[in-house]
Amino acid sequence: MAQVTLEENEGIESALRRFKRKVSRAGIFQDMKKHRYFETPPEKRKRKQLARHRQRRWSSRRARQSS
Repeated sequence: MAQVTLEENEGIESALRRFKRKVSRAGIFQDMKKHRYFETPPEKRKRKQLARHRQRRWSSRRARQSS
């Protein structure tokens, strides 16, 4: 859980900015979007397979560039 305490003489805008940064680093928004709708097991397998495919493509592309 992301939590921000207001410092002395700190504006609400800067505290809100720090809170948003913490929330994005913690991955809370991505998790909320992922759990927004029910995902059936076949859909989950397909999504994970696509992610593996993208990861393999990305890592092979980076390996070619560093050679």
